[in-house]
This record gives sequence, structure tokens and C-alpha cells, in this order.
Amino acid sequence: MGPMPEQIHPAERLLNLVIALVNTAGRMTKEQIRSSVAGYADATSDDAFERMFERDKDSLRELGIPVLTVAGGGHSDDIGYRIDQEAYALRPVDLTAGELGVLSLAVQFWQDKALRTDAARALTKLRAVGSEPAGTDLVAGLAPRVRPAGDAFGPLLDAVQARQAVTFTYRAANTGEVRERTLEPWRLLARGGGWYVVGRDTDRDAPRSFRLSRVQGRVRTVGEPGAYLIPADVDAAAVLSDRGTESTRVAVLALRPERASALRARAVAGTEPSGTDPWGTDPWGTEEPDASDPRLAAVAADRDVVRVPFTHRSELADEIAGYADAVVVLAPADLRDAVLRRLRAAATLDGPRPAVATPAGGTEALAAGTSTGAGRG
Repeated sequence: MGPMPEQIHPAERLLNLVIALVNTAGRMTKEQIRSSVAGYADATSDDAFERMFERDKDSLRELGIPVLTVAGGGHSDDIGYRIDQEAYALRPVDLTAGELGVLSLAVQFWQDKALRTDAARALTKLRAVGSEPAGTDLVAGLAPRVRPAGDAFGPLLDAVQARQAVTFTYRAANTGEVRERTLEPWRLLARGGGWYVVGRDTDRDAPRSFRLSRVQGRVRTVGEPGAYLIPADVDAAAVLSDRGTESTRVAVLALRPERASALRARAVAGTEPSGTDPWGTDPWGTEEPDASDPRLAAVAADRDVVRVPFTHRSELADEIAGYADAVVVLAPADLRDAVLRRLRAAATLDGPRPAVATPAGGTEALAAGTSTGAGRG
């Protein structure tokens, strides 16, 4: 006698029943269900099958799946079952061009390989039932720029859902200190071009946020799932805004016309040139470019000069470097230097670093004026 077949899990049996009842031409009797739907052969007797089927039928109805009872013609005991497909099916998807445009931006947002493929496939299916976004759509030219979250994203997302504490090695942005952190994660947020996890730092017994790109190595779970409650009134954005002690500064940037839409959207008052002043008025007390340098004035002559507030220099430098020659940093000098460091590192990946004139003379890059690629729009 051979080995007994392995029993099918109840959830799999429920799914098999749904598939059978959806695809039946008219109805299925109990006898047909018992003989053809995988999982019901596990019933050891007629009574066991009756209990199993009635329990499964009630479970499907509790889940909102409309299982109908259909009587046979002329025989009161000839009962069958099917799923009402009109009630079970989703309503037709009717998306406008603008709605599809927003979904297109959402797909661009997910740059991680684990999510990008599924998102692109979903958008392709939605485009088949909607109108393709027009070239003049309001979202044209606006592309969310959030770098991939890396290997930490998946484990942290699972930990948030399971309410399970995690531990990881973290490199602090301001001090460069590397140490072990233990966190009860609450939320994952995308801000300023990067991903952050917000939660309770158990060592400090206080809310803290951590940038995922600074997590080193593997995220490990500690303790049991469901070990803590996420505060109902948690303001993750407020915790994130308090993550640094840097004061707000303003960058003076020269943008190519119709480029760098995300930077333009964050520009503040005092961006329009006034009279002979190529930099415009400034109510912010910004560190101004050297107006006596003719090369700076030449750069600003055919570009739009804007002022963009920032708190974390490294984050803005990362963003600006991605625009290549579409953005030139006029001030402050430390931001310009931070962008230069990124561009020089990128240039060495493909060959010798290109050289252009700088305000100080020589052949150093002026700002975000050179790169190995075409840059972002």
C-alpha cells in the first residue's frame, strides 16, 4: 500500500472551490464538487464532506463572495451552486488621461527591482482600459525622484506589519558614527529623495527616524511579533522633520529653461532678477554668489536663477548632481563643493573627468555643470 496523499490546506481548498464555481457553465451539485474540486476527497465520510462544504460555503459568503444556491428544474432535491459573476466582478475601470498620468508617476517612484516590474505590468494593464496621457497633461515633466530603498526596505516593511522590533547597524549622517540601533518601526516614508523608517528607538525610549541608505548590513528582527502597539496619533512626518539640528539655508541655483521642475516647485520668493542685479532680491539673507565674477554672471545670463531652501546639504547635493548640466550651483560654496564631489566620483566610472571653467579659475567643474550622463529633466 502506497503512502497516504498529503492533505490540502483549507485555504487552498477554498480557492479551488471559488475557481470551480466561477467557471461552471450553470451550477455544480455537491456530488460534482466532492468528486472534482481538489481538497474534498480528504473527507472520510458523507457527513464529514457535508460539514466541510457547509463550513467552506459560509466562509466564502463571510468574505463577500456571492455563492448562490440554484435549484434544478423539476427536482426539489437537485440543488447546485455557483458564484454570481456580476456581483463578484469588479466594476469596469475607466481612467482619464490625467489619472493614468498620476499612476505613471507612481510607477516611476518605485525604482527598486522588487517592485518596479510588478508596477510596470500593472500600469500596462490599466493603460489598456484607459486613455493614454496626452503630451500636454498636467503631470508631464514631473517625475518623482526617490532613490531605491535598498535591502532594508523589505524587512522593515514586514516588521511594521508584524509590529516586531528590529536591530540594524546605522551610520549617522552628522558624526559618521556607526553603531547598533534597536527600533520598534511605525512607518516608512519617502522624503527629500530618500526613504526613512520612523519608530521608537528603544535605547533612547523616544521617537527617532533613520534613513534607509545609511543602514549597513542586514536588518534583523528581535522579540515576538505583536510585541508593541503603533501609536494611533503618531505624526511620522513631524518625527522626520526633527531628525536633524541643521538650520534652514537657501541655495542659489541657475536652471536651464524648462528643466528641473522639482527644484522650481520648491523655489521661494526673491527668484526674479531685479534691475542690474543678476541674482534678484533676497529676503532670506542667503549667501550670495560673487557678482563681480564675470563667469558666474555669464552662467546666470541664459538660465533661470532660483532660491531653494534646504536643511540637509547632502540630500540636496544628491538631488542636484542627478540633474547634470541642467543645474549650476551659484551659492553657497559648500553645497557647490558637495555636488562637485559627487560628479567627480561619477565621472571616474566612465573615464577621465571633463573640465570646465570655475569662478576661481583653472579647470575644475563649476557646479552641477558636468556629468557622465544627460541628467534629469
